[in-house]
Amino acid sequence: MCGRCGSRRGFLAGLSAWGVAACTENATTGRSQLVLVDDGQLATMADQAWAEVAGKHPPVADPAVQARLARIARPLVDASGRSDLDWRFTVLDSPELNAFVLPNGWVGFFRGLLDLAGDDEEVGSVVGHEIGHIVARHPAERVSQELAVNAGVTLAQVLMSREGGEWADEIGAALGMGAVFGVILPYSRRHELEADAVGVGLMRRAGLDPAAAVRFWERMAARNDGGTRPPEVISTHPADDRRLEALKAVVAEG
Repeated sequence: MCGRCGSRRGFLAGLSAWGVAACTENATTGRSQLVLVDDGQLATMADQAWAEVAGKHPPVADPAVQARLARIARPLVDASGRSDLDWRFTVLDSPELNAFVLPNGWVGFFRGLLDLAGDDEEVGSVVGHEIGHIVARHPAERVSQELAVNAGVTLAQVLMSREGGEWADEIGAALGMGAVFGVILPYSRRHELEADAVGVGLMRRAGLDPAAAVRFWERMAARNDGGTRPPEVISTHPADDRRLEALKAVVAEG
């Protein structure tokens, strides 16, 4: 066996061991997750991300609007059991129909989405979904997946640099694209469905009506009708019909 082949096999073995050692069981989702980053690393990334978003979309100036979101969110945070985080809920002044959560517990809720929601419980369904991402450790898993994919593409380029010759970079780029569509996006869609389910559980424990989640997503689906949406296979979110079907099933489990 040549030295070069031996180093490649050693690299492969090391990468495999690294992945196995980083797999942890998540009690909320009931499945194993790949986690390669710690909470401190994620918090640093979150601080940077928030600064970028807040720079583009400042908070809504009306204190009553901010107080409303904080009031709706409080029982859901209590139900989550994640009192270790410095939770912050901020309505951002943008017409976008979107909300997001960062690993440090900071939630951005765009004004457009707040206006679309029919009542406090529908707002609560979105907040529960965002908190659900944290409870399910989705940020850590997503970052870890991207790290693993990048490592795999780099490894493939090394392995094929001899056989692929001048096409090594192009082959690596193609593998990277395949990883995005075959790994990253499907896991993102899984995360959305899991966060929906976890959010419904949080609503129940917080004394909110889980059916409000269905009402809200029906409202979102109606808003999306007639619009141009990418096929689910190249989207980070599940199709509206599939999402509503899964959500209704979770709510019906009661």
